[in-house]
Amino acid sequence: MKRNINRELSSLKVGIVLLATILIGCEKDFLEVNPTDRVSEVAIVQDSTLFEAYVINRYLGVRLIDKEGDGSVPGFGRGFEYAMMGTLTDEAVYNNDDNTWLIQQGQLSPENTGILGSFWGRSYRSIREVNYALQQIGEVEMSDSGKARLTAELKFIRAFRYHDLIRNYGEVVLMGDRVSELGDDFTDPELFEKSSIQESIEYVIGELNEAAEGLPLQNSGTWEEGRATQGAALALKSRLLLYAASPLYNNDNSDPQKWQRAADAAQDVMELGIYSLYQNGYAELFLTEGSNSEIIFARYYNINERHTALEIANGPNGYGGWGGQAPLQNLVDDYQMADGSDFDWDNPEEANSPYENRDPRFYASILYNGAEYRGREVETFTPGGLDSQDGPDNWNTSRTGYYLRKFINEDLPIQNPWEVAGTQNWIYFRYAEILLNYAEAQNEASGPDDSVYEAVNQIRSRNSVDMPPLPSGLSQQEMREAIRQERRIELAFEEHRFYDVRRWKIAMETENEPAYGINVRKSEDGSLTYQRRIALEGRSFQEQHYWLPIPREEIQSSDGQLEQNPGY
Repeated sequence: MKRNINRELSSLKVGIVLLATILIGCEKDFLEVNPTDRVSEVAIVQDSTLFEAYVINRYLGVRLIDKEGDGSVPGFGRGFEYAMMGTLTDEAVYNNDDNTWLIQQGQLSPENTGILGSFWGRSYRSIREVNYALQQIGEVEMSDSGKARLTAELKFIRAFRYHDLIRNYGEVVLMGDRVSELGDDFTDPELFEKSSIQESIEYVIGELNEAAEGLPLQNSGTWEEGRATQGAALALKSRLLLYAASPLYNNDNSDPQKWQRAADAAQDVMELGIYSLYQNGYAELFLTEGSNSEIIFARYYNINERHTALEIANGPNGYGGWGGQAPLQNLVDDYQMADGSDFDWDNPEEANSPYENRDPRFYASILYNGAEYRGREVETFTPGGLDSQDGPDNWNTSRTGYYLRKFINEDLPIQNPWEVAGTQNWIYFRYAEILLNYAEAQNEASGPDDSVYEAVNQIRSRNSVDMPPLPSGLSQQEMREAIRQERRIELAFEEHRFYDVRRWKIAMETENEPAYGINVRKSEDGSLTYQRRIALEGRSFQEQHYWLPIPREEIQSSDGQLEQNPGY
């Protein structure tokens, strides 16, 4: 029988092990009563099976805010939550708010962090749990090779948590191997002293180098799916070094050596020779059960460990769905025509038929008026469209006139999905990102050489996409814009846009654009007209929003020793 991390966790009763996390570091009850609903830290260290389960559980986190981890606890980032990261960008808005609009409207504050409020707490909790395991692993009866594997995994997990902290908050506190206890002196200023972004990145890169040396090239079978590999560590290194070379991390100054280091890191993944672009359909890439050639690191779900039921959460109201992530016209307009030209509302032919002859990834990612879906055409037109405000359940009508198709499995039901849906994999790293990382870094370091073209054109020419290659003779600036365009389209809704527009320092432009939707009007003769409209009022971004505020409760719990990010 096929197993993966989540099945392993279930079979090992690691819900109990997860509760042990609460116990670790807590003082004993004076009654000395041994609880029956948790495993003691002594038992974890003395039993190698329990200890390995504890380590595997560190790939998961804890619920800290409302609607996190519906069906299963959170992993890294947000993944398949009700509101995804794309709803905080110019990709989409979340139909029912769920604490996303305040971020879109520039109202982010230490007291009100919306759906982004758990990164700090969950990351540092996980780092402490990892540090505990690293502190104890020497006492576990296990082979040296087993200890080396688990140590490398722990370093990878800790590095991923720091990467989440750095890309959200900038300067962070480096804990080293420290395991804080309740009786510790929390007036120690070193416990709350931030390191510079550069120091933090170098620390994490060092951890990833060590992790890569101890991790297997590939997992040994489907039962190990979801555990870190050498490729996962190198992919995280590639992403972090790309960020480190970007304008936000360098006060807008370009450093070719940093870009070259990022290009080399991406090339290290490419040269492993075990990853390639998935060729059996762009839409299917996100629906395949288990791993495929493009997935480097992912969270694998199954019927016993499910995430948010995407089909009902994001489906059109006329099908019984809730609208969920509503793609913006801002994103729709950026999908090129099939011939590689930009879409143009001033072109009468394109304006009259805006959904014809577009980049095939558009059809795999977004539901629009007239799209074939589950046995009929989507009807967002008014008057009378089944998926418009004139349709049933109109309180769930898309605010933008579009619905999410990417990640959606049409073989899973929209209505009553509770025991069968929520099984798609959430991909943290895939090979297309690595190619785009390489292309961007190499272009910045040396200009648009042949290897840059090759990396981007591989993605554009994959089966089911078949977009024309980039035009030859592009300048470095033109190639820069082409790569940014390609990332926007290829990686849409995959938690990249939020960080890309910030690290490029273009968020003051992209995030201050109005949040556009579309009105599709149907005349009596059946003809359609299209008019852009505002989908969410008051969209706003300010300079301090390039970094998140540290939640106020974290500042207070440090007795004011933890320095807040500028502008908050």
